[in-house]
Amino acid sequence: MKQNSDGKNRDRYAAEARAAWGRTDAYREYEERSNGRSEAKNEAYAAELTSIFAGFGPMLGSSPLSPEAQSQVQKLRDFITEHYYRCTDDILCCLGRMYTADAEFRENIDTAGGSGTAAFVSRAIEAFCGGLSEDT
Repeated sequence: MKQNSDGKNRDRYAAEARAAWGRTDAYREYEERSNGRSEAKNEAYAAELTSIFAGFGPMLGSSPLSPEAQSQVQKLRDFITEHYYRCTDDILCCLGRMYTADAEFRENIDTAGGSGTAAFVSRAIEAFCGGLSEDT
């Protein structure tokens, strides 16, 4: 089986994604875009995504509503849309919840940006999608 650079099983992630979302338009778009993509390109995209998550790290302790955090969420969304599938608000919100609910996602994101990054990203995404305010 193929392993990504941090030792996690990319094939297992792909199978889980296919089982959960294989019938969606976004998944079909993902398959079309990734069909024939080289392993080197996949690794480069994974590294860039890790870098985006790392960019949230210096914001820990600030508000997920801050312009910097919101700009970083937009950067994340744009990256996903450019390289994987059109990342709608619904998809982005689902991803945000998954980043904290799934232990491996949480661990990987926290490794990139520091302890608590996954929770911060999740709250910043919630704010981006209109579900978090200064009062919550």
